[in-house]
Amino acid sequence: MRITLIHNPKSGRGKWTARELERLLRDAKHKVRHHSVKERGWKDGLLEPTDLVVVAGGDGTVGKVARRLAGRSVPMAVLPSGTANNIARTLGQIEHPFKRLIRGWQSSRLVKVDVGVAQGPWGERYFVEGVGLGVFADLLSKPASPGIKKKKNPVERGLTRLQEIARRAQPVEVSAMLDGRDISGEYLMLEAVSLPYVGPNLHLAPDMKVGDGHFSVIAVTKAERARLVEYLENWKEDREDVGFLPSLRGRRLQLDWSGFPLHIDDKLMPKHDAKAKEMAGPVEVRIGCCSVEFLIPGDPKAKRAPRA
Repeated sequence: MRITLIHNPKSGRGKWTARELERLLRDAKHKVRHHSVKERGWKDGLLEPTDLVVVAGGDGTVGKVARRLAGRSVPMAVLPSGTANNIARTLGQIEHPFKRLIRGWQSSRLVKVDVGVAQGPWGERYFVEGVGLGVFADLLSKPASPGIKKKKNPVERGLTRLQEIARRAQPVEVSAMLDGRDISGEYLMLEAVSLPYVGPNLHLAPDMKVGDGHFSVIAVTKAERARLVEYLENWKEDREDVGFLPSLRGRRLQLDWSGFPLHIDDKLMPKHDAKAKEMAGPVEVRIGCCSVEFLIPGDPKAKRAPRA
């Protein structure tokens, strides 16, 4: 196959070099064009004729590529080397070495993943993981304390910070509509997620079906603070009975945004250099309008599997 390799050399603390990745792909008889996301021109690389776009990186890099391939007929594959790897985890591609993943492309299937759109004063922005307000947005907006920074495991560090924020966060009062239903309230967390796993590997939406044109809206009010804190504690301690957070299902979420921290995937709104007119206004979050296809490796010894 003709492969366009998009690589984040900083992902996974630089564990995989471009040369090593190219060698793995060429050993599997693929033709490779490499682009680093740390260099200019990588976006132009996505316009080159290719059979498959392979992303070696974490959720941030995979999301950047997926947003640009949304609605196109070019499939993606992931070689996960990030911190949380929520996208790869959702697709069941975490526990396998790269060599096996690459060999498995010969017996692969395609899985559709929805790419949503968040429209607001900033214009339109695609998202792959989710959009929300409350504790996740606060996590992006507030620096970690010195004690937490000393923890080596970044996922554990993120969970610890999220617990701290959940205990003390002020609820956000917001006017909101989900598919025409009024869900206004004071929320510690209001998250429209398009993947089961988000943030520091939290399994927030275990029952959602990826690619069905709907997102799950995790809705935790100020009255449910103890439930949220307990959930985070159970998840961090890897307890068997983690429990569930309140959730809804929908396709269109409308918010009256007054300028409170709002995240779109890993980007925080309002931007630090935002103009006054970009600081507040109506926000609409939609899903089901476009998608991207991911190549899911099969058994390297099996014949090519049918399309899902």
